Amino acid sequence: MAAWQFYRNTTLGQCLEDSLDEMVQSQQITTAAKQQVLLQFDKAMSYSLAQRARNKVNFKGKIKTYRYCDNVWTFLMTNTEFRDSTEGFHADKVKIVACKVTNKRRHNERDFVPTN
Repeated sequence: MAAWQFYRNTTLGQCLEDSLDEMVQSQQITTAAKQQVLLQFDKAMSYSLAQRARNKVNFKGKIKTYRYCDNVWTFLMTNTEFRDSTEGFHADKVKIVACKVTNKRRHNERDFVPTN
């Protein structure tokens, strides 16, 4: 897999996939083109978050379950408080997925060049 697919489960990712499915159904694009668009979406999301997200957030809660498989940590937490430098909020249930990024996995200009 060339890029992590975590972001396909976001609202934006699901809307994109639904739209692409409609386009495949109406034969406006091929299934291969749909996969290319989704792969580009994965790369763009990963690149954008790595380059633009600079805020730190602290959180504290109760870990219900945790799992480590294929270098990916998954935490299911309850009663979690999140705090950044200006404000905080509470969540009853939280799922955190974290993976180690190595130099080999980091995106560079050859992997993805954003357009403005």
